Amino acid sequence: MGCSSCGTATGGKPGGCKSNGGCSTGGCNRMNTYDWLRNMPMVDQESYCKVVEVSFNKGTRKDFFRNTTLQQFEKGDLITVEGVSGFDVGEISLTGEIVRLQMKKRNVREENPEMKKVLRYASDRDLDLMKQNKAREPEAVIRSRAIAKQLKLDMKISQVEMQADGRKATFFYIADGRVDFRELIKVYASEFKVKVEMRQIGARQEAGKVGGIGSCGRELCCSTWLTDFKSVNTTMARYQNLSINQTKLSGQCGRLKCCLNYELDTYLDALQHFPNNCDTIQVAKGTAYLVKKDIFKNLMWYSIQGSTTQYPLAIDSVKRIKSQNQQGIVPEELETVEVTSNKPKEVEPEFVDVVGQISLRSLEKADRKRRHQQKAKQQGGGQRPSSEGGRPPQRQGGEGKQQQGNNPQQSRQQRPNPNQQQQRRSGGQGGQQQKPTNEGQQKSGGGNQQQPQQQRGQRPPRPQGGGNQSKPNNNNNKQTPPKEG
Repeated sequence: MGCSSCGTATGGKPGGCKSNGGCSTGGCNRMNTYDWLRNMPMVDQESYCKVVEVSFNKGTRKDFFRNTTLQQFEKGDLITVEGVSGFDVGEISLTGEIVRLQMKKRNVREENPEMKKVLRYASDRDLDLMKQNKAREPEAVIRSRAIAKQLKLDMKISQVEMQADGRKATFFYIADGRVDFRELIKVYASEFKVKVEMRQIGARQEAGKVGGIGSCGRELCCSTWLTDFKSVNTTMARYQNLSINQTKLSGQCGRLKCCLNYELDTYLDALQHFPNNCDTIQVAKGTAYLVKKDIFKNLMWYSIQGSTTQYPLAIDSVKRIKSQNQQGIVPEELETVEVTSNKPKEVEPEFVDVVGQISLRSLEKADRKRRHQQKAKQQGGGQRPSSEGGRPPQRQGGEGKQQQGNNPQQSRQQRPNPNQQQQRRSGGQGGQQQKPTNEGQQKSGGGNQQQPQQQRGQRPPRPQGGGNQSKPNNNNNKQTPPKEG
């Protein structure tokens, strides 16, 4: 990493370097090293380190080169260095006394006669040639994988790195065992017209070259600052009380995450205070089995056989119960400890309309239209004929009254006469019975106004006129018509 304290402070700026996002060493670049000896004054120019560290392919590969020129290079300069049967272009990552520390870490001697040299600053021709050869790398990866599959080799080509002048190509591959690729090299040399170098890498190195985002949300450690890969096993997860879940503990490389090593030393130091032979203890209820150890609260959690309840016990209590069991004493119950959480209770925030008064005019307009349609539907439903009562609608009944009042002769002809029905039953005397009925109807002044009520099946009201006018003549009508209703 660029510096040890590159956390984010207020305003989104790094909290350690205070340089507004870009430190003097070039920022937190991939596989970068912080030059903490940069500002140290040089006492002797002759004892100054003449070796520089150069990174290739965006920091995925680094090497040391001797500076035999009279020029002083700075970090970030693009230079041309010696390559295999040609030249290569890289970027300077470290200069000065810090390079000697890195060489000592990687067991590289400064006086090594086989160390390659720095030629010059990279020219425009060198950079254009490098871009052309770098553009061939994706096609070379696809083609090399197809050739390896045709030869039925149990290997995977991960990456192809072309030299800047295009005379050499390094093929990085992954394989579980040894692979005989003598025939493969001949095919690659004739296919790509370059000098072939095969280099085997592991799954972690492949993830570092490809890069990506981890489950923590940050860029992978192997692609940013991690240079050496230590072995990781499931024992480290057990020390940290982590569930052995292969999918959660594995990284993008398919191996256990390297970050399991980061806090392992802290857990091992804290576990020294816990007893080792207290996996099971005896109480009156039965045997209690150790579930987990909480190093932050110095508690040991036990569960009794046949029960799912877990009991937290202090370290001193566990040691006391274990010593009693060794003496043959079985305590009555476990000395549990009340666990209190220091975490403040989260208060649910109230709803705040940060936008302001929200206007939903389109929804309100649609709602008003829907209510208006429902209201009109309810009003129109009362005028429709009802199938239960069998009564005609009110509008049609009103029109019937008006028509009968305006044309009493038509309503008189349509209305069945009970005297005519009685005449048909008796078989004669229809003329004598109908005549006085018509005379009685002519004499009654309000008879025509009572016709619609009699048609609806109601008893006609008594006329307010004389009683002789409403009653038929008994001399002419010998048979009394039957009463309706």
